[in-house]
Amino acid sequence: MKVYKPEWQCTFSVNEGVEESASWKKRIAWRFREFADRLDGGGRTIKIDCNVTPEVSREEVDTCLEKGFALSQSLLTQLAHQAACEDVMRDAKAELFEEAPQR
Repeated sequence: MKVYKPEWQCTFSVNEGVEESASWKKRIAWRFREFADRLDGGGRTIKIDCNVTPEVSREEVDTCLEKGFALSQSLLTQLAHQAACEDVMRDAKAELFEEAPQR
């Protein structure tokens, strides 16, 4: 009886800047990204490297990234909500946030 063993690999990395050991081409590319960020006046540029074997379609990768960013937005929205609630509580009930003197 033959045993089949599926094999796959996925590497995923996100970079927000150039590495010190990067080639001159990568350094120039990051300079352009930084320049574009300044022209846009905000935001944040990231570079995503995703290698999947066996190959999946670009559309499937894009769908996964879209869902991942939607989840990130949801998590950040929750954090913002929690921070806003804490700000209100710190203002309304400052005594709850005062640190007791240590002995």
